Order: sequence, then C-alpha cells, then structure tokens
Amino acid sequence: MSESTVSIRLAKSLIGRGKDQIATANSLGLKRPGDTTTQPDNAATAGKIAKIAHLVVVEKA
Repeated sequence: MSESTVSIRLAKSLIGRGKDQIATANSLGLKRPGDTTTQPDNAATAGKIAKIAHLVVVEKA
C-alpha cells in the first residue's frame, strides 16, 4: 500500500518571520527559498503547511 505524499517548496524568505514560523519550516526540512521536500500527506504535515501556507507552494507528489 503506497502512502500519498506532497511536495513542498519554500517560495519566500524566512527573514523577518516569527520564531515559530521558522521552526515550522525547519521541521519540514526547508531552510532557504527554493528548497523542496517531500513529506507524507497526513494531518501533522497539513497542520505545518497551514501555519506557513503564505510562504510555501504545495503540490501532490
């Protein structure tokens, strides 16, 4: 049974963002604009994406 995943790309800089938003981006493996990561499509990932939705671009992988 294959697990569905999402591809997340950091589209905007983390400079000037709150510590919580920076920590959320880092927990997803995003450190610099243009960084891309693939994460499982589950509730925990969806919550992280919602917190920094204005900084990322999300696509189904």
